[in-house]
Amino acid sequence: MDKIKNVNRRDFLKAGAVLTSFMIVPRRVLGGPGFLAPSDLISLGFIGCGKQSGGLRKNFLESNQTQIIGACDVYQNKREVFTNEVNKWYASKNKKETYTSCTQYEDFQELLAHKDLDAVVIVLPDHWHAAAAVRAAEAGKDIYCEKPLSLTIPEGRAMVNATRKHKRVFQTGSMQRSWKEFRQAAQLVQSGAIGEVKQVIVNVGGPPKPWDLQPETTPQGLNWDLWMGPNTVDRPFNNQLAPPLDAKFWPQWRAYTEFGGGGMTDWGAHMFDIAQWGLGMDESGPVQVIAPGAGQTQGLKYVYENGVEMIHKTMEGKQHCHFIGTEGEVWVARGELRTTPGSLKDKPFAADEYKVYVSENHYGDFLGAIKSRKNPICDVEVGHRTASVCTIGNIAYQLQQTLTWDPAKEQFTGNKEANKLLKRPMKKEWKV
Repeated sequence: MDKIKNVNRRDFLKAGAVLTSFMIVPRRVLGGPGFLAPSDLISLGFIGCGKQSGGLRKNFLESNQTQIIGACDVYQNKREVFTNEVNKWYASKNKKETYTSCTQYEDFQELLAHKDLDAVVIVLPDHWHAAAAVRAAEAGKDIYCEKPLSLTIPEGRAMVNATRKHKRVFQTGSMQRSWKEFRQAAQLVQSGAIGEVKQVIVNVGGPPKPWDLQPETTPQGLNWDLWMGPNTVDRPFNNQLAPPLDAKFWPQWRAYTEFGGGGMTDWGAHMFDIAQWGLGMDESGPVQVIAPGAGQTQGLKYVYENGVEMIHKTMEGKQHCHFIGTEGEVWVARGELRTTPGSLKDKPFAADEYKVYVSENHYGDFLGAIKSRKNPICDVEVGHRTASVCTIGNIAYQLQQTLTWDPAKEQFTGNKEANKLLKRPMKKEWKV
């Protein structure tokens, strides 16, 4: 059985400083077309091997810039399937019957201890994001973390602080920022093509619901205590939360307040993100949140300091973001961009006219940032600010109040009850 030789990129770069010039030769001489030297490969570990990890695994493998050396999950079957798929991919690529690259772990802290690991891809439920990401930063690993960034605002800020303290690259998995239609939408709005923005309508689902699931027998090979992780509240296993990989539905943990923020943080982390991008609010947010009538789960209104209103609605059809300005409109959803006037949709922009960060590939952008040590398109601060919009909206829905928000202090003004809801208790061993 062949074993991929793990070459530590950082050690190679240090050694490269003393190499003589005759050793620097074209890749085609070393290994033919498409050859990628081991020194160029970024060693990745996956923390979470559920349904969402499959697409991410494919994108990073096919980048030909990475070597996946470890995979962690509390569900034995999921981590076995993931590692087998990775090893099969490498075997096929190298025309071997077997090829071992990826090692399994149950506890992600063992994966983080791997000395050759450069970066991690966090694909866990929201209640785990902060605990895993902060520890990854402390271990000196760069981070790709699924959206929404965090379950609470202090946890998101802890992720930002750890990233900055340890000088890490952090990409939030809000991949719509690397899609053409969303980039064009944000550029049109930021460039003033629709005049002064007056209103933004965001069409996504509503807030989470209280616990209503019945206890079920925990499947063999699932460490349920570790799945619960940082939560101090104890919930029994239910198939809706952690279904097997062949289930016909996506895990429903985000529907419950213990683990997520409902549609507001699920699709909301995508569409509120585009709204924030278009409005140029990547490092800030609204200053007021106005809840609708009692019992309503849509109609929430956010107000920004410049007077722009953003309204949350739940409508039939595609989840979307709709900017309304004094001279036009931009409506954007996945695979679809509509404008008024219609000619705006295809308005060309020269490279020096772009006001937004241009990325053609979210995963390649992350890998490029690892090499350049520059922030990627959806840096941790960007992801944190988007998640904050979702979270303060959920709090306003819960309290059915109008709340004043200070985006600099990340606190509600004059409302102790609302401020208490900004955070949650965490088990001592997982606090951030």
